[in-house]
Amino acid sequence: MIKIQPVSHQTLAETAAAKLTASLLDGSLPPGTQLPPERELINQLGISRATLREALKSLEENRLIEARPGVGWFALAMDESNMTQAKEMARGAATPPQRPAANEPPTGPLRIPIAPEKPIHIPNLKKDRLGTFEFISWWEREKVTQAKVLVIGAGALGNEVIKNLSLMGVGNLFIVDFDKIEAANLSRSVLFRETDNNRSKAEVAAARSKAINPQVHVQYMNGDVTTQLGLGVIRRMDAVIGCLDNREARLAVNRFCYWMNKPWVDGAIQELLGLVRVFKPGHGACYECTLTEQALRDLSMRYSCPLLARQNILLGKVPTTPTIASIIGAMQSQEALKLIHDLPTEPGKVTHFNGMTNDMHTTAYSPREDCESHWTYGEVTELPARAERTTLADLLRIARADLGPDALIELDQELVISLECPNCHTVEETLKPLSEVSFEAGHCPTCGILRESTLTHVITGQEKFLHRTLASVGVPPLHILRANNGVQYRFYELTGDLPEALHFRHFEQTADAASPARGRVRLKGEVKVKGVKINPARGRVKLRG
Repeated sequence: MIKIQPVSHQTLAETAAAKLTASLLDGSLPPGTQLPPERELINQLGISRATLREALKSLEENRLIEARPGVGWFALAMDESNMTQAKEMARGAATPPQRPAANEPPTGPLRIPIAPEKPIHIPNLKKDRLGTFEFISWWEREKVTQAKVLVIGAGALGNEVIKNLSLMGVGNLFIVDFDKIEAANLSRSVLFRETDNNRSKAEVAAARSKAINPQVHVQYMNGDVTTQLGLGVIRRMDAVIGCLDNREARLAVNRFCYWMNKPWVDGAIQELLGLVRVFKPGHGACYECTLTEQALRDLSMRYSCPLLARQNILLGKVPTTPTIASIIGAMQSQEALKLIHDLPTEPGKVTHFNGMTNDMHTTAYSPREDCESHWTYGEVTELPARAERTTLADLLRIARADLGPDALIELDQELVISLECPNCHTVEETLKPLSEVSFEAGHCPTCGILRESTLTHVITGQEKFLHRTLASVGVPPLHILRANNGVQYRFYELTGDLPEALHFRHFEQTADAASPARGRVRLKGEVKVKGVKINPARGRVKLRG
């Protein structure tokens, strides 16, 4: 009889936890012994920092180890309360899943898997717009039509990505951009028209996406992804695609996706050059790992004056062509489709395309052990709370009920408490998120010089403004906030915002009275020409509130 070993379904974190538990059981780590430093464990186990921390958290939750602030992790004694669980966890130590290291290429050729239970189906090509895709061996219609994809940036690259995803039938698209359409965009943006001048890029791109494929559900946000998009949105996405043109936004998206353990696809173009790369938490390098020391210093210098840093994001235009946007946008869309189908990708690598020589090559980045982005949130507590109604005091009470009286709330962006003129020493009480204080507003109205900012991003309970709502201090709807007591973290989502913050119902022609989209932007009535309905999104986008 053939002896077949069962297939391991363990994650890398579970395997690492199993190995550490085995060391506790066999006496290699006696009770009270301090575990080796994180860097040493990372090298021994061949995993990333985020994966190791997930494994350590699992051991802590099962009372096998404990954290001592400022010192490290220590083994706990084995007794009836934890012995059974320890033995259960240690079973996977002998048969870890065979995966290549994060910075090593997979051995052998990549094979495209075939959906194992895909039924034979002959589509009606006259009526089914996605019918030809049924002939693709790995294509799974249900995965594509139910997929949720966030597209950040609706410029030249974003136009191509949105067009491709709409044609492919990706069921739910969320489009984010803070910019408006101008004449220069028309030379390389397939979704924009002359009549769209000065309209929101995200709004028009979403409308045209719906016009391309009415079966696609769309939502847009005219805002800054770095400060106005709740982490709960990213948490519910199957893939994120970045079509950005600055390091600050890329760094923010990278950290948000890492925190939520979500893959994202980055693309960049200039003239006839372009690149595509997939970043996946715990698998190879992330975007921040790719930044050189000089780039990190440049970012640090730009942020030495926070008001100026935000201003700098809006400076400069990158010269591009519609051809390179089509090439890179197509590659990004294809990578997203692979992520949706769980097909092999090469995270932590970059594919360069040189349109001058038609040369393409792929190289791997080296992950940085000390990368600040390498942190994945733990279990998220969903609260029936809303950003516009919940106060800082409310959230602090919840956190202290879980973590004790020393719990603090961490905000993701700095809160400008006051502005003081170093010349005339006048002080203006501001209490606004940094994103709402312009560089011009930072100057003294009397002396005309830049004032000094008093900033904070931690709520201790001693503040005089605890009565302020989360929204008033820059917390977006459906956001996830962090609380800690110096030893452990808790993560709280404002899930009460979900019906309004994530609905995919913009531009629906018919909406139920109870729909979350009620009162939101919808298409104004259709026009009939010779009995044929014409979608207003084909010309100027006509909207009503």
